[in-house]
Amino acid sequence: MFESVGSPGLWIAFLIGIGVLLAIDLGLFHRKARTVTTREALGWSVVWVMLSLSFNGLVYLWFGSERALEFLSAYVIEKSLSVDNLFVFIVIFRYMDVRASVMHRVLFAGILGALVLRGVFIIVGIGLIETFSWTLYIFGGFLLFTGVRLLFTDDESVDPSGNVAYRMARRVLPLTRRYHGSKFFVRESGRLRATPLLIVLLMIETSDVVFALDSIPAVFGISRDPFIVFTSNVCAVLGLRAMFFLLQNVLDKFAYLKYGLGLVLAYIGAKMLLAEGLLGLIDPFEVPIGISLGIVAVLIGGSMVISLLAPPDPSHQEVLENTEAASLIAEIPADASITTTYNDLSAVVRKTKVGRDDEESGVVAKPELVEPAAEDEPS
Repeated sequence: MFESVGSPGLWIAFLIGIGVLLAIDLGLFHRKARTVTTREALGWSVVWVMLSLSFNGLVYLWFGSERALEFLSAYVIEKSLSVDNLFVFIVIFRYMDVRASVMHRVLFAGILGALVLRGVFIIVGIGLIETFSWTLYIFGGFLLFTGVRLLFTDDESVDPSGNVAYRMARRVLPLTRRYHGSKFFVRESGRLRATPLLIVLLMIETSDVVFALDSIPAVFGISRDPFIVFTSNVCAVLGLRAMFFLLQNVLDKFAYLKYGLGLVLAYIGAKMLLAEGLLGLIDPFEVPIGISLGIVAVLIGGSMVISLLAPPDPSHQEVLENTEAASLIAEIPADASITTTYNDLSAVVRKTKVGRDDEESGVVAKPELVEPAAEDEPS
C-alpha cells in the first residue's frame, strides 16, 4: 500500500492555491486575447519555476530531504519530457492556422484539462500498482522500450491530420465556417456550433494524453507517494504554457534533446525493474534519489549543450515548414487559374521561408473542416 505525506487538509490547501493562481493568471493578466511576447513568457516562466521551487522548499521543511529530492526529481523529469510535447503543439497550431493572439486561451484551457486527466491517470496508476504489484514491471518495461525507441528511431514526422480528435470532430461536430476570436462555441441561426478553435483544443488534449503515458509512469519510477507525484506533475504543467511561448522559436535548435530524453526514460525503466528485483532474478536494488536526480540532470543538460554546440539538425524545422506549407497550399482554390496558382505557391514559399504575417494567420479555418462560406464579421 502507498503511504502519502499529504493529509486531507494539505491536499485541499494545495488545490485551492492552484485555483487561486490560475484565476489570477487568467483574470488579471490574460483576460483579453493578445500575443504573448518572449519577454512576458520569460517572466512567467521564472514565476512558475520560483513558485515550484518554493513549494519544494516547503516539502523539505515539512517532510525532510528524501521527499524534497523526490519532488525535485519528478519535477525536472516532467519538465524535460514536456519539451518534446511543445513541438507537437507548435505543429498543431501551424497546421490549423491559429492566430498567435488566441494561443494562450487554447493552452490555458488545455492545461486545465491536462490537470484533470493527470489526476485521473495518477489515481488509476496507484490503484493498479496497489492491486497488481506486477504493474510496476509493465511500467518499467514500457519506459525502457520507449527510451530505446527514442534512441534508435529517426522519424521526426508529425501529422496533425491523423489526430483522432481532428478526424472525429470533423464527422460529429456542427462546425462554424471560420474562427470567432477566442471562442470555442458560438450560435449561428439559433444553433450552437463549435468553432475550429475547439478542434485545436481537442487535438492539444489528445496529444497530452499520449504524452502522459510516458511521463506518469516515469514519475512513479521516482516516487510512490501520491502527493509528491501529483504536486510535481501539477507544478510542471502549470509552467508549460509560458515555456511554450518562450521556446516556440528555438525548439528546432535542440535536435539532440530526444536522445537525452530517451536515456532518461530508459534509466528510469531500468531503475524500476531493479527496484522490483527483475522478477526475483536478483535482490531488489534501490538507486538513491540523489544519484537519480544527478543522472537525469546530466543527461538532459548534456543533450541540450550538445544540441547548441553541434551543427544544427534541420529535421525539426523541416517538419514545421512542411506543415505550414501544406496548410497554406490547402487554401488555394481547386479551380484557380495557372497564374493564380503559381502566384499563390510563390507566396507559400515566401511565407514558410521568411515568416507568416501574424495579422493574416488564423483568419480562415482549415478548408477541409467545413464547406466554403462568405466572410464572417471580424472577431
